[in-house]
Amino acid sequence: MSVDGYIDDASPERLRLSNPADFDRVDAVRASCDAILVGAGTLRQDDPQLLIRSESRKAQRVARGRAPDLTKVTVTGSGDLAPEARFFTTGASPKLVFSSSPAAPALAGRLGERAEVIDGGDPVSLPALLAELSRRGVRRLMVEGGGDLHTRFLTQGLADELQLAVAPFFVGDPSAPRFVHPGVFPQSPGRPMRLAEATRIGDVALLRYLIGGRRG
Repeated sequence: MSVDGYIDDASPERLRLSNPADFDRVDAVRASCDAILVGAGTLRQDDPQLLIRSESRKAQRVARGRAPDLTKVTVTGSGDLAPEARFFTTGASPKLVFSSSPAAPALAGRLGERAEVIDGGDPVSLPALLAELSRRGVRRLMVEGGGDLHTRFLTQGLADELQLAVAPFFVGDPSAPRFVHPGVFPQSPGRPMRLAEATRIGDVALLRYLIGGRRG
């Protein structure tokens, strides 16, 4: 995010908030996880592939008996997802879409075999989503955005680690998307997160916080 807490600006082009060294760090974090989750808004705005970039990291995963890429997961209330999005057309690992109950049947028909559509309730329940991923063998989930999901995971106490890469500039546009939305957060002056790491990556500052009772 920017110094003032934005994860993009209001222009049509994606704002680059990090540098190549941090992008490589993020790729290493991805490679350590079982699944990656982004919201439907992020799919529509950024059209990400959500793949591991490093071939050596993919090979190491395969050598350990894991899939070369992560299971991809998204959440949608409206069902407004394009079958041609790169989320669905890249990578051989499973693609899971947790949809609100009203939108699930039509979305399943539109996506066909490109993804498995799961009725997540109305609205989609994140605890139920996590329980279903756990049932499928996901032990480490990376939540990569956007602001709505960040807010829901943090306000509901569902995250155990927060990694913030702070870019060395301001955005300052109130119409731009922020890292989190307004909400009631259990993390507070009375219940602070624990700073486990503060690292300089060029001019980017990486802050890694442990949340709740996690001590690792």
